[in-house]
Amino acid sequence: MHQTLSLLEDTTFPSLKRGRLNTLQVNLGYLCNQSCLHCHVNAGPKRTEIMQRETIDTVIKYLSTGAAKTLDLTGGAPEMNPYFRDLVVAAKELGIHVIDRCNLTILGEPGYHDLAQFLAEHTVEISASLPCYLEENVNAQRGKDVFSTSINALTQLNDLGYGKADTDLKLNLVYNPQGATLPPPQQALQADYKRHLLENYGVQFNELLTITNMPIKRFGSTLISKGQFKDYMQLLHDAYQPRNLESVMCKSLVSIDWRGYVYDCDFNQMLNLPLWFNAQPKTHLRDLIEKNIEGLAITVKDHCYACTAGQGSSCGGALGASEGLSEK
Repeated sequence: MHQTLSLLEDTTFPSLKRGRLNTLQVNLGYLCNQSCLHCHVNAGPKRTEIMQRETIDTVIKYLSTGAAKTLDLTGGAPEMNPYFRDLVVAAKELGIHVIDRCNLTILGEPGYHDLAQFLAEHTVEISASLPCYLEENVNAQRGKDVFSTSINALTQLNDLGYGKADTDLKLNLVYNPQGATLPPPQQALQADYKRHLLENYGVQFNELLTITNMPIKRFGSTLISKGQFKDYMQLLHDAYQPRNLESVMCKSLVSIDWRGYVYDCDFNQMLNLPLWFNAQPKTHLRDLIEKNIEGLAITVKDHCYACTAGQGSSCGGALGASEGLSEK
């Protein structure tokens, strides 16, 4: 982290301020059953950071104030947190929309075989990682046999009604580029995904979310080791689109780490760049209960260019300002 952050210290990125909060994105821990090359969290099977019950209760208390309408659960594999289901149930009882950022392969792991059914019963939206519709590319990026396991999981979700036009069970797929490039136009790639997955595997889904790889953590280290970091940063700078500033996710989202500390986004969390509130260098979620953070300055560095390059990028996919831009 320190090596990557040192390369991001000086920035020309425009200043930003927060708008109205909509989404509470909660990282339930860095434990994961996979170790993907593009992972900006450095998640993996040996990570021990897990959100504890006390912090889970703080999240529930914050949601009960009505401060956010959406709970976005991420990790690692968020489902591996022992309190994942308790949090989902509590949030749904409060009328909160819940998103699970699922790596798909977790659905086939021992002890998780009823997970898909649980998600369906509680109408949890799923954003599932599938960085390509070609088997060899997915396995190269995420590990041996990940593609076939992911297809099995998608079939299971389809059987429960996920991804079907006549249900309210939303299933989105998430695309990340294979390397140091920008994602291609989201709508065109979505059409390719839908056609290939349906024709070859009978798989259906709602939307494809294209996300630019962040030059931090595992991916950032890979860029540095290959001598590609400066070139990738230049690519992001050159593709900067000012219009994307209007809809970057940090304006309407806060990110919570496994200990309960607050950041402007998940990427700032990974760089240890916390949200500033009342001149505190580090703010816990419990300190924001019944507090208004609209108008606060957002901490920006050069990695923020990844969210504004080309068609723009967020946890919800392309921002759309330059949807027709080709991959560079």
